[in-house]
Amino acid sequence: MEGSGGGAASPSAPVTQYLHDFSKLFQYYLDKSTPHSAYRWIGTLVIASIYVLRIFYVQGFYIVSYGLGIYLLNLLIGFLSPLVDPELDPSNAPMLPTKGSDEFKPFIRRLPEFKFWYSFTKALCIAFVMTFFSLFDVPVFWPILLCYWFVLFVLTMRRQIAHMIKYKYIPFNLGKQKYGSKKSSAGSSGSRAD
Repeated sequence: MEGSGGGAASPSAPVTQYLHDFSKLFQYYLDKSTPHSAYRWIGTLVIASIYVLRIFYVQGFYIVSYGLGIYLLNLLIGFLSPLVDPELDPSNAPMLPTKGSDEFKPFIRRLPEFKFWYSFTKALCIAFVMTFFSLFDVPVFWPILLCYWFVLFVLTMRRQIAHMIKYKYIPFNLGKQKYGSKKSSAGSSGSRAD
């Protein structure tokens, strides 16, 4: 009964079990952080500050930073875009209201805030790890990359803002809208009491 396989464990089983346990623990803490968006973004800003200090200290890895900037710009566009783009899909899918008489439909993002934060943070961590390998330190003249990135940012944001104006949507929740002043309703209820 040597070939039954009942008694011998695979040598990779402890590693697989450890990775599975780590994955479950990571997902647990990720789920616990979901409602705390301000703290998540503060943590991401700390990671971004450490990354910037690392780049400043080593005076290199500008091509990694440029790639990171392009990726983050792409994430930002997904975060600011509606799930269904009226220009690309004029079908029966839920559309943004374009007239004042249209029914209110909430803004649904193409990239939700949590996924935006997670991808943003993961990209920062990957770029930070890349700065420890000289393979990625390609010598470039960084002011040109910076100027090119700013041009891309301005052109992309101009196009996105024009899209927002054309289809009349704001990708941010500015709180509950107030339709009437409390002064007029308090004055009318005060006159009834007399």
